[in-house]
Amino acid sequence: MKNSLIRSEKLLIKQLMQGNEKAFNKLFNTYRDDIYGYSVSMLKNQILAEGIVQDVFLNIWLHKDRLDTNLSFKSYLFTITRNLTFNLISKVANNRKLKEEVFYSSQKAYSPIEDKITEADYEIIKNNAIKQLPPKRRIIFEMSRNNGMSHKDISKELNISVSTVKGQMSKALKTIREFLQTHGDVTV
Repeated sequence: MKNSLIRSEKLLIKQLMQGNEKAFNKLFNTYRDDIYGYSVSMLKNQILAEGIVQDVFLNIWLHKDRLDTNLSFKSYLFTITRNLTFNLISKVANNRKLKEEVFYSSQKAYSPIEDKITEADYEIIKNNAIKQLPPKRRIIFEMSRNNGMSHKDISKELNISVSTVKGQMSKALKTIREFLQTHGDVTV
């Protein structure tokens, strides 16, 4: 049985290499859920994972002439998925605005907040959490989050070490997280 599935898949890949859309659709329908599950497990974001699935199969279609019927197609798909997902994570990590959008959307997608408090209530609770910070820590936090300043820029501006900025940011995030968990049933 397993050998017939392998032969069937190799036949589909050969047909795909010749531009057969039906073979492509069959392979897409066979593997899309696995690829989606793998990607969403790393990204924790359904919309981005759906985009990864589309990108994986777009790459397969665009580079169909490079496929090798002697190699595992499933392993090849998962390798592409892993690479595209890591590239996206790296891009997000290096882009502050994109990071906030991804963080916000993933929180919105997976958070039970929508059932418990409105978005406005959440903002009030978050602002109250920030107000609870000691003055210098709050300044550092706001310079980072509101002004988009790097730890190095903040250290120069406030004439303190980068490690002090990092330490204060870590403490600020911990305090805010604890405040949100206590006052809004929110997990950051």
